[in-house]
Amino acid sequence: MRQWLKENGPVDNEDLERHDKWLCMMWPRLHLLRELLSEDGTIFVSIDDHEQHHLRAIMDEIFGAENFVNNIIWQKKNSPQNDSRYFSDNHDFVICYARSLTGEAKWQRRLLPRKEQHNSRYKFNDHDGRGPWSTDNLSVKSYTPDYDYPIINPQTGQVHYPPQGRCWITGRATMRRWLAENRVYFGKTGSGRPLLKRYLKDVKQGIVPLTIWNDSEVGSTTSARRSVLQIFHDNPSPFQNPKAVGLIDRILRIATGPDDIVLDSFAGSGTTAHAALALNKEDGGNRKFILVECEDYADTITAERVRRVINGVPSARDADLRNGLGGSFTYCTLGEPISVDSMLRGDSLPSYDSLASYLLHCATGISADAGSVLDSRRRGNDAVESDGFFYESDRVRYHLLYEPDIEWLRGDKGALNHARAKSISEAARSMGKSSAVVFAPMRYLSQSDLTAMGITFCQLPYELTASRAQALEG
Repeated sequence: MRQWLKENGPVDNEDLERHDKWLCMMWPRLHLLRELLSEDGTIFVSIDDHEQHHLRAIMDEIFGAENFVNNIIWQKKNSPQNDSRYFSDNHDFVICYARSLTGEAKWQRRLLPRKEQHNSRYKFNDHDGRGPWSTDNLSVKSYTPDYDYPIINPQTGQVHYPPQGRCWITGRATMRRWLAENRVYFGKTGSGRPLLKRYLKDVKQGIVPLTIWNDSEVGSTTSARRSVLQIFHDNPSPFQNPKAVGLIDRILRIATGPDDIVLDSFAGSGTTAHAALALNKEDGGNRKFILVECEDYADTITAERVRRVINGVPSARDADLRNGLGGSFTYCTLGEPISVDSMLRGDSLPSYDSLASYLLHCATGISADAGSVLDSRRRGNDAVESDGFFYESDRVRYHLLYEPDIEWLRGDKGALNHARAKSISEAARSMGKSSAVVFAPMRYLSQSDLTAMGITFCQLPYELTASRAQALEG
């Protein structure tokens, strides 16, 4: 995103193309995020009033309007802004789409945990073994003639009809059973209107999420700032509007199981990792998180926050945070981009190890650190004259003939000639491999000759994606 803003910025209220630019930035990213979602996955996007209607439109296009779940309102502020021009902006939106809401792999919403406040209304108890209960309405407004009948109080004989335009919630047979089981309550005196006894043991052991999330439940930007400052007491965070841990916690409880993977592609201050680690500590889960941040503070703020909440913040008021949430993570950085154009120009040639690890990932899906590939130079040979072997799988050996020198690449030192091809073929057979893949800038043999030797040639830099190597592995 930083590169995009550099090329298209500034994007502000004075830019008449600001909405177009924002959409152009978001479109490919949302496409990629959809591809990264599991079949039963879901995406939550926080957005303000300025772009939320545009976001809904492109998410309908990318995810499908039929996979829209809800537009949630988060109360991000709890006090009015007296300098507001029209209204005090106290909320943001959290838009939710599923990868799919149909089929066997559809997303399943989870219930929120019940709290004491939800159970406190169940204050009656007949001490008959059925536990505490609360009263509930016996009538509904969706009128059905068969459910419009008199209820007779078995103690007093008093006759009760549903209110005008309404009916009872069940038929005569079920109502007779409820009366016999003492599940209908006629008030303290026994002469009141009939109500249903709703037993705590019969209700869902969870709460259906609402679409309005108050700051008292999930936190606000103010409480989020306090939380971040508590962690960075020695190095105040530059974040003025971080997300609240309670907000992400609410999303994780609704959308993830204990072993799921959570991706935050705009990680910011690292709230998502904080919330995932805290929830794991609470319920014993093993949620994994991937945070992506392209700004300069990725290490000093985003990753540093994760380190501190894992190890503990001695000055924190919260006991769990003070003692540390536990867990672990790996901090990775992207290397310089590898592209066909830069290699052709020779102005940004990757190192041998970097290119080898890149090609290995493209060809096999295996991720290896650039320093861990088996560079032929580490085997004590001359890289210019060697066969360039750097990795082998169960069936295939991989070779890279390359030096980060434009003149070397333009010459014939990196060419796959007959001697090299023969050596590579014989080495593959001696190691029990069915074939070899060779990445090189040029070849002096036809592919039919190489095929007879069990070799697939991939020309640099045009075949950086190694599609033929992938076919071999597949």
